[in-house]
Amino acid sequence: MSTRTDARVRRAPDVLVVGLNYAPEHTGIAPYTTAMARHLAAAGLRVSVVTGSPHYPEWRVHPGYERPRPEEVEVGVSVLRLQHPVPAHPTGFERIAMEAVFAAKAGRQLIRSRPDVVVTVSPALLSLVPAVLLRSVRRYRVGVVVQDLYGAALAETGLGGGRSSRLAATLESALLRRADGVVVIHEVFRQQLLAAGVSAERIEVIPNWTHIAIPEDIDVTATRLELGWRPDEVIALHAGNMGVKQGLEGLVDTARLAEERGSRVRIVLLGNGSRRGALEEYGAGASRLTIMDPLPDGRFEAALAAADVLLLHEKPGVVSMSVPSKLTSYFTTGRPVVAATDQRSGAAALLTASGAGLTVEAGNPESILTAVEKVGAAPDTAAAMGKAARTFAACYLSAAESLRGYESWVRRLPVDEPNFVSAGGPPPPGVARRTSRR
Repeated sequence: MSTRTDARVRRAPDVLVVGLNYAPEHTGIAPYTTAMARHLAAAGLRVSVVTGSPHYPEWRVHPGYERPRPEEVEVGVSVLRLQHPVPAHPTGFERIAMEAVFAAKAGRQLIRSRPDVVVTVSPALLSLVPAVLLRSVRRYRVGVVVQDLYGAALAETGLGGGRSSRLAATLESALLRRADGVVVIHEVFRQQLLAAGVSAERIEVIPNWTHIAIPEDIDVTATRLELGWRPDEVIALHAGNMGVKQGLEGLVDTARLAEERGSRVRIVLLGNGSRRGALEEYGAGASRLTIMDPLPDGRFEAALAAADVLLLHEKPGVVSMSVPSKLTSYFTTGRPVVAATDQRSGAAALLTASGAGLTVEAGNPESILTAVEKVGAAPDTAAAMGKAARTFAACYLSAAESLRGYESWVRRLPVDEPNFVSAGGPPPPGVARRTSRR
């Protein structure tokens, strides 16, 4: 038995997390990767993170991160930030170039490191390439957390042509089939990976969770006054990234329709992203549209709670590429949701399961405005939807439960016998059964 194998018996695994997005980014994938890494460290595992330059959702490097930084320890996690290009307009090829540079640099770190388990987060998909290629040489196990599906993203957003979308889907499925374990955030993703040939026993569903808390003492009247929202308006708020997959031109068109109808509905777009400038230009002169800069912690939560309706909008044709994380935040507010999305999407499935609101056709201003007006005119119905949303979040979108799931998953990733053990305890359930099939 080798010295390294002896050490494995005596300790929990060393874990290296490779993910392009991490704190201080506070939206998108970063909060989930950050919370997972910090939880694993708090649970007694040795955790290192290789991540990129913070840039999302603005698509420019955050102030203070323009130059290389030494490896730092943040909340018990050793964090190394790799520099890479950040495209101002993240089209398909520019984004691929960014991820390729990050993947190459991450690969060099894998060569220099001696982790027992490597957990990659997709996106970025390309960082999974060196993790898989180096596995047999460095003798670690590979787990993948799938937040978005790449092939579907390129096809459904139009960022890639038919050939590039097919190539991405082929590469994605090939890499995921070679991983020792795969976590997906929704059952919709699990079904797609099964169809792509990923073994069922290697897939685990761990849902995303809400990473914001809504205070009980928010003064809704004062908040609306501060934000310039009139008491007689029905505020329909979309909060989050303004990118390609959101297709927010559909909400700008809804605001114009509200103006034509003399409706009380005001569409509010809160946030930033690669499409914000184009949306401001497209919506110029629309009197029932407000586009707001991101709000700091505290004020952001207050804005969500002060809206009458919370909006989700996905570009028409987006079906299987992602499950919007904003729903996890929306559900905690106690406000009803109107989701403009394909009926086959993960977002539609979540809204149906939760009873949190209405699902309508994406890109259809008539349907969106009618739904918002319907909810806005029925306070009792809106309150019931909001209550259902909070109940669903409490029961099924618990951060504690999901993080425990990640810890269990990492400890169970197949390893050469003898197995890893948790500090001071027996092998985690299921490890021997899985490794015996190797």
